[in-house]
Amino acid sequence: MPRTGSGPAAKKTLIWLGVVFAALALLLGGGSMWSNASWTPKLALDLEGGTQMILAPKVQGGDSQISQEQLDQAVEIIRQRVDGSGVSEAEITTQSGRNVVVSLPGTPTAETRALIQASAAMEFRSVIMGGPGQAPAVETPTPDEALPQPTAEPQNGSDMNWVTPELYKEFESTNCMDPATLEASIEPAPADEPMVACEPGTAGKYILGPVEVPGSMLEDASFGMAQGGQGQSLNEWAVNLDFNGEGTQKFREVSERLLGFGDGSPQNQFAIVLDGQVISAPSMNVLITDGNAQITGQFTQESAKALSEQLKYGALPISFDIQSEQQVSATLGADQLRMGLIAGVIGLILVAVYSLFQYRALGFVTITSLLVAGVLTYLAIAILGWSHNYRLSLAGVAGLIVAIGLTADSFIVYFERIRDELREGRGLVSAVDTGWKRAKRTVLASKAVNLLAAVVLYFVAVGNVRGFAFTLGLTAIADLIVVFMFTHPVMVLLAKTKFFGQGHKWSGLDATRLGAVPVYRGAGRLREPAAVTGDADDADGAGATAPAAAARPAGSTKTKNKGAAREAERRMTIAERRAAEEAERRKAGSGGKDKSAEPGTSGQGKEDSMAGSGRDAEKEGN
Repeated sequence: MPRTGSGPAAKKTLIWLGVVFAALALLLGGGSMWSNASWTPKLALDLEGGTQMILAPKVQGGDSQISQEQLDQAVEIIRQRVDGSGVSEAEITTQSGRNVVVSLPGTPTAETRALIQASAAMEFRSVIMGGPGQAPAVETPTPDEALPQPTAEPQNGSDMNWVTPELYKEFESTNCMDPATLEASIEPAPADEPMVACEPGTAGKYILGPVEVPGSMLEDASFGMAQGGQGQSLNEWAVNLDFNGEGTQKFREVSERLLGFGDGSPQNQFAIVLDGQVISAPSMNVLITDGNAQITGQFTQESAKALSEQLKYGALPISFDIQSEQQVSATLGADQLRMGLIAGVIGLILVAVYSLFQYRALGFVTITSLLVAGVLTYLAIAILGWSHNYRLSLAGVAGLIVAIGLTADSFIVYFERIRDELREGRGLVSAVDTGWKRAKRTVLASKAVNLLAAVVLYFVAVGNVRGFAFTLGLTAIADLIVVFMFTHPVMVLLAKTKFFGQGHKWSGLDATRLGAVPVYRGAGRLREPAAVTGDADDADGAGATAPAAAARPAGSTKTKNKGAAREAERRMTIAERRAAEEAERRKAGSGGKDKSAEPGTSGQGKEDSMAGSGRDAEKEGN
């Protein structure tokens, strides 16, 4: 069977890594030439500065009072809109319990301003066509004459005469599985016109009629256990709606009409629309006359609570007036960025010094691997800044600095595994191969924990903390790529060189300095390190050149390496330890001269004793 860490395979892996780097560099270079990409990462508000807008919430209907809960919901709506538009690292807070302060890096576009100021009005529209999980059409668009043609003026919100050829074409071409489509559907259609809308949770695609019940007619929304006809609990979560007087009348008319279409028909559904997207499209299964509706389905407690809050606060048609807008300087600025970079350089230098002190020439592999991981991470951040408008904050820089130690830890685990194999008496080629098989499991487990922590932190945190989590997760992925595609292949190739393969004292892989001990075979025999692998490469390496003098017992005055002597003594079998003690007694009894056998022993016994002593010498030398 071919060795997994063979030289040709290692070279191919390094070539593929070079191809990855070349592809990333070409992508970024092409983006900088023909688009707005840049070779430098985009910086967040705390490092670059940007625009600060103070918004005053405005409630339609003349009511100037707004509660803190409604203001908090408004902040969440704005945050979702800003994040959806691709602006990252924005800061959105409240001021004096009345205003909303939005701070964006750079200069916001006109589209971003419009999204921030837009009303958060909720609408109830009847479903005319479509349903959940609608895939985009892939055929050639149907000719106009084959499309639905209105035959009369629409009579209600469920009338098929709302569907014009243009609207049907838009429905067919809309891809609700594309995130870009969901981001573009923030602005709702006019209240008296039909629209095409997506449901993000189910990738549903709908043609909806005009607004029949505005969200302002919804007085309250709550969640709880669903109730049956006799007031009994149905053991499932539900969302409860409570309409005002006018809303009760309108909802009664709608529910009576939708029931006539029968269960299973798209026109039996009633869509709840917020920010141009369908947040729920329940079917109508009972006539609702008192304005108290109940939405049931496969809800959990969390999803029922989330929908009820969207209905409760989204029903208030809040818009925002920009009271002031000004350019702000970086809240932390270039000084803090420079100090952060200095801290990163200091950390890198300390890791380099430790690696060189602990691993000698092998430490250069650690340093080079860190540089490769750094370049890979830098290219990824720059590309993400161009493609997804990702901006690097000071918290993100902190994540990169922390990642230096976490990345170096992977290399240390690998190197220590190799050195353990050398101590067991293996040659370097075999030690690299076997050590990698053991180390990669540890590295994968470690990086899995790092990624899990980063993902959890990213989703439960807000603001700059998410920037820290993002860079922490990104560097964990880069670390895995570098360890598998650079560090291990390089070690495979270095193991075949004379400097490392023969265990030069400055290589960090000197078997004698590591206290290598030949492996015991039993029956008083030891095998050479080269015999462990049966590999011709090992025969030319450190294992075949191990000094025979080091096989003497740990207490021998001829032992040159105290570390090797201690290691040899620690690894002795019971038979070897007894033989060493017997040799010491003979030496003491003969005045310092070791006799191979007492009178009366056979010549064969002398030969066995001498052979065992020679192998012990080789053991200590390794």
